Amino acid sequence: MEPADQIGMAVRQLQTDGYAILHEALPVSVIEQLHEDLQDDFALTPYGTGMFYGERTKRFGRLLRRSAATQCLVLHPVIQDVVRRILGSWCERVQLNTTQAIAVHPGAPAQLPHRDQDMWQADFGKREYLVNVMWPLTPFSKKNGGTRIWPQSHGSNALTAVAKDDFIAPELVPGSALLFLGSTLHGAGANASAQERRGIVIGYSLGWLKPYENPWLAYPPDIAGTFPPELAALAGYVQHRPNLGNFEGQCPSILLGDYKGEPLGAIDALRPDQVQQARAFAHGRSG
Repeated sequence: MEPADQIGMAVRQLQTDGYAILHEALPVSVIEQLHEDLQDDFALTPYGTGMFYGERTKRFGRLLRRSAATQCLVLHPVIQDVVRRILGSWCERVQLNTTQAIAVHPGAPAQLPHRDQDMWQADFGKREYLVNVMWPLTPFSKKNGGTRIWPQSHGSNALTAVAKDDFIAPELVPGSALLFLGSTLHGAGANASAQERRGIVIGYSLGWLKPYENPWLAYPPDIAGTFPPELAALAGYVQHRPNLGNFEGQCPSILLGDYKGEPLGAIDALRPDQVQQARAFAHGRSG
């Protein structure tokens, strides 16, 4: 299938059902390399604490500094285009909300069904705030705790829909990608198998929200400076007009260059409509 067809299909499915699946989105070799890079982290990371994170589940973030292969997931061109089409009406820029690895161990109970948009106190039902992408590192099934999705529980339905038994647990293999909206009801299933179920969540949110993972702590300038510009921008080193996320009144990308700490002068970063307003005001004032 051509990329344009994949993008259109995924956007329609997200809008209609709240989720979409891209089969063979990446070569299995890329996923295998990422999985190999994270083996020590999976082994050393403690189990979570609390009923939501799961006390038989391991989670860790900062994946862009743990494995270079993570960039292939974050910058996937089809997914980038899908995310921009879903979220672009409500923001100037999309940002990276999280990169997180998850291992659901045998005996883990089902996770509380939830909507990830609930991390923000916002006006739900009128816009989307988030698109998540689940990348399996190991096969997903209903038996091993694969992600459960409640179809058509998104958008305005998120205001009334409750968790019933009408969920699906798509069977997924490494290389495929499960996309779902921040308003879609979902959760990890119970792992009744003898093997860990491992996966990666890459999340993208509106650029003016506070992200789930603090990007400047996860990827300080010395790390972000090694990223390609589009990845550094996703990771927070760019302004969202007007002037949001600035450093000393300038774009924080200045920290990725030769900045030595010298004083800086603030530079406007306004939306086009605000530029017009400022010019009209200045013209009227001088007239």
